[in-house]
Amino acid sequence: MADYQAPLRDMRFVLNEVFDAPALWASLPKVAENVDPDTADAILEEAGKITSGVLAPLNREGDEQGCKWNDGDVSTPEGFREAYQTIVEGGWNGLGGNPEFGGMGMPKTLVAQFEEMMQAANMAFGLAPMLTAGACLALDAHGSQELKEKYLPNMYAGTWSGAMDLTEPHAGTDLGIIRTKAEPNGDGSFSVTGTKIFITWGEHDMAENIIHLVLAKLPDAPKGPKGISLFLVPKFDVNEDGSLGERNSLSCGSLEKKMGIKGSATCVMNFDGARGWLVGEENKGLAAMFTMMNYERLGVGIQGIGAAEASLQSAREYALERIQSRAPTGAQQPEKAADPILVHPDVRRMLLTQKAFAEGGRMLVLYTAQMLDLVEHGEPGEERDHAETLLGLLTPIVKAFLTEVGFESTNEGVQIYGGHGFIKEWGMEQLVRDARITRLYEGTTGIQALDLLGRKVLMSQGESLKVFTKEIHKFCKAEADNPALKEFVGPLGKLNAEWGELTMGVGMKAMQDREEVGAASVDYLMYSGYVTLAYLFARAAKQASISLEGDDKAFYAAKLNTARFYYQRLLPRTKAHAQMIQAGAASLMAISSEDFGLGFEI
Repeated sequence: MADYQAPLRDMRFVLNEVFDAPALWASLPKVAENVDPDTADAILEEAGKITSGVLAPLNREGDEQGCKWNDGDVSTPEGFREAYQTIVEGGWNGLGGNPEFGGMGMPKTLVAQFEEMMQAANMAFGLAPMLTAGACLALDAHGSQELKEKYLPNMYAGTWSGAMDLTEPHAGTDLGIIRTKAEPNGDGSFSVTGTKIFITWGEHDMAENIIHLVLAKLPDAPKGPKGISLFLVPKFDVNEDGSLGERNSLSCGSLEKKMGIKGSATCVMNFDGARGWLVGEENKGLAAMFTMMNYERLGVGIQGIGAAEASLQSAREYALERIQSRAPTGAQQPEKAADPILVHPDVRRMLLTQKAFAEGGRMLVLYTAQMLDLVEHGEPGEERDHAETLLGLLTPIVKAFLTEVGFESTNEGVQIYGGHGFIKEWGMEQLVRDARITRLYEGTTGIQALDLLGRKVLMSQGESLKVFTKEIHKFCKAEADNPALKEFVGPLGKLNAEWGELTMGVGMKAMQDREEVGAASVDYLMYSGYVTLAYLFARAAKQASISLEGDDKAFYAAKLNTARFYYQRLLPRTKAHAQMIQAGAASLMAISSEDFGLGFEI
């Protein structure tokens, strides 16, 4: 397996040329004082060195060794503690954090690039800083001033890490039925009791303290989601002077044995009257937790493209070195016994699929990150409202679409290796196993699809979608007479119009049959993802066509060819998704629950 190298050239292209992030930063006073183009470039360079030189070499060993549980204590794979210390010493945990409490205040458009490198290099390890950043975001947004002053500086520093504790053995997506309880102690603290499962990095030996954000129910809380509160529960109590006190009454009961991300600790956490403090308002915990969850959903989407990029790099190197048969047009390297497999059209199809999804996904993440920066740092007004609408619309697409195509990309990587891809020593099968979880945690693809179609689009009567489709229409209209973009703008405009028509069709059907939304939702999300990437590839193609005659002609020519491949070989998948959206719910719901068992009788 090839050594991971951060794709800095493409990252700079997306950041500086396609989206002109420096101009956005300069327009946001709170951001402008923390970052400029030179600072950003230095951060990217250093991030590339750390992720490729420190994190990537630990990926395979982390998978093979896994974390170890011993009477409640969890030890990490060899090298993880030292790598974590490197991250801590470099201040990477607080890259996007609030400067008031020790964070660096970098924009999400820059932080997302570092996150991609980290997830591509070592997804299991990358989950630890990712969850800490999300916990910090929720605490900064909803915690009291006292809690923020007490916990955020050490969390940004990385000496303390964060975890989110939602899921229970009987309650996954349906958090309204959780059983974990919180009893007031009379001194402002609460006693939290219950069991949480699937808690990533809930216990480990890399940080001095672990700060759990735990969903629980207060006595006499309303039933369902409206009765959930959020509590900060530290592994060790924190004294008034900031030093660590006694061990809190919580423990890791066991570690899950998993398909992938084996280098991370996935814990069963037991809370036995553990001392905790309310974050935000009583019975408003779900809203507070969603601040963290939405951040993590963007992070999981980034994991999808990170996996795609890592698989692409290895598959590309293998395709250049592995010789097998001759090119259809004749020997390309007659001095060798056979040609590299890269000469074969089908191998190119698979590599270009990986390349298109990695590069297209990178653009989608950065575009969404722009919206997040505008929402967090922009002034109230039309521009921020516009960004907030797009952020809500795009978040489920980022999470679900990019993890679906990221997983597809890792499978293509195995296919390019052939039988060797199935063998552990090459590392390709690990990427498949690791990427598989991304379609599940932080809300499955099905849940994200329902969120997109049911909540974001139909509940707004399609207005949220119109904000985006109007932007695409405006782009197509502006570039209609640009000969360099004719092959992109024409198909994009037609799909953009069809997107609205499909939405209206589902909405009309749903008024008569509530099953229609669920029946159409996943295909609708995938359709939305393909059209969104088409828009972004058209923007990339515009920039590439402008720069084609410059010093880096090969890069821009490859960018244009990747865009063409996407439009010609991947975008047509929208036709199938459109047909399935229109098929409706009838065939899905026709078979009774009992009939699923027919054919098994002896």
